[in-house]
Amino acid sequence: MKSVRSCIGTLVVLVLFRVGEIAEACSCSPVHPQQAFCNADVVIRAKVVGKKEVDSGNDIYGNPIKRIQYEIKQIKMFKGPDRHIDVIFTAPSSAVCGVTNLDTTGKKEYLISGKAEANGKMHVTLCDLIMPWESMSATQKKSLSQRYQMGCDCKITRCATFPCEINAPEECLWTDWVTEKIIHGRQSDHYACIKRGDGSCAWYRGVAPPKKEFLDVEDP
Repeated sequence: MKSVRSCIGTLVVLVLFRVGEIAEACSCSPVHPQQAFCNADVVIRAKVVGKKEVDSGNDIYGNPIKRIQYEIKQIKMFKGPDRHIDVIFTAPSSAVCGVTNLDTTGKKEYLISGKAEANGKMHVTLCDLIMPWESMSATQKKSLSQRYQMGCDCKITRCATFPCEINAPEECLWTDWVTEKIIHGRQSDHYACIKRGDGSCAWYRGVAPPKKEFLDVEDP
């Protein structure tokens, strides 16, 4: 009987430990690049030139809070404060959504989006849009300067399974997953959801800014 109780006790401990592991795992819902842009406080193009672990205050028990600090060279700011960003911060582990694998040689350029903290520092997570600049499409790069911002009042609704539909004219239906079985497909790489003159939103494709006719009456 003692052996059975011991086994049950061990099993409970293992289950609780596993639940703790799952609770600590980082989970992010897929978002279209335009959504990531609109949700971010800061969006920049930059090179990463350094990395170190730093203390960032203490938790409620007095233990030091660790964060990774990346030194960066900003190339261009697409959205954010009227000043240069020299460092970005992230959690020390991917388990808590920390971005731990950026190339720090200064040879690779990144698009980096994130949140502005109260002290003016920039914080990034695995749920933010962070991708090598060279892997972005021409449409995505061009959209960062104007088009994504034009659609921030629109809502992009992800279709996970058919059938799916929009619930309001201000929505664009994102179907990459059901049509191509990938998150970053044609709509992600080549389209932006733009608000038109009548208040409705629709997908627009192209590097050039949308024509006035599109904003008024034209379907993409």
